[in-house]
Amino acid sequence: MRILLIEDEPELLHDLARGLALKGYAVDEAADGAEGLQRALDEDYDLVVLDLNLPGMDGLRVLSELRAVKPQAKALILSANHHLETKLSGFALGASDYLTKPFHFEELEARIRVLINRQFVQQTTTLTYRDLSLDTLKRQANVCGEPLSLTAKEMGILEYFLLNQGRLVTQQDIVDHVWDGDANPFSNSVRVHLSALRKKLKAALGADPIRTKIGEGYLLP
Repeated sequence: MRILLIEDEPELLHDLARGLALKGYAVDEAADGAEGLQRALDEDYDLVVLDLNLPGMDGLRVLSELRAVKPQAKALILSANHHLETKLSGFALGASDYLTKPFHFEELEARIRVLINRQFVQQTTTLTYRDLSLDTLKRQANVCGEPLSLTAKEMGILEYFLLNQGRLVTQQDIVDHVWDGDANPFSNSVRVHLSALRKKLKAALGADPIRTKIGEGYLLP
């Protein structure tokens, strides 16, 4: 898998490149925004990792111009800027993830692995399925334009299904992506929340869109 690192701190840039190379990734480097954007446009990368405070062209502009030409491009923002507004701006422009400096290399590598393995690339903040929509920034679900009241866990489960339409989803998948690390995978919590979500969807849509694959998992076709 090929990664482009756009970072203006030479030591950090080279350390990250060396560390990722040891993990088996093919890594290209760029030390400023303009060079990074040109590389990203000229080549096909599985992931672009970019800082925001870059010389020549800031990271948000790089992301904006890259996504305008390559809307499927995956990008992970790596920045010392921890302000919520900046994070939201990055996600609104299509960032796949945002990691604040300082960070542990192991966490960065884990996030990179998840993003590269993720088949779905979110192009807007709204996910849709037939008459159902979910605004992932406002955390609001709607059916035919009417609000659908969901708990936080129900919202998380619905988002995961919408991100994985057409793919079999197991109970363990839901635990891994919707619950925190302290969750008990053997509890009945997932089934309870999933059942409540399905009842609400059935009431609003007239039919439950989630199919049960006995012994395998669940599917939003």
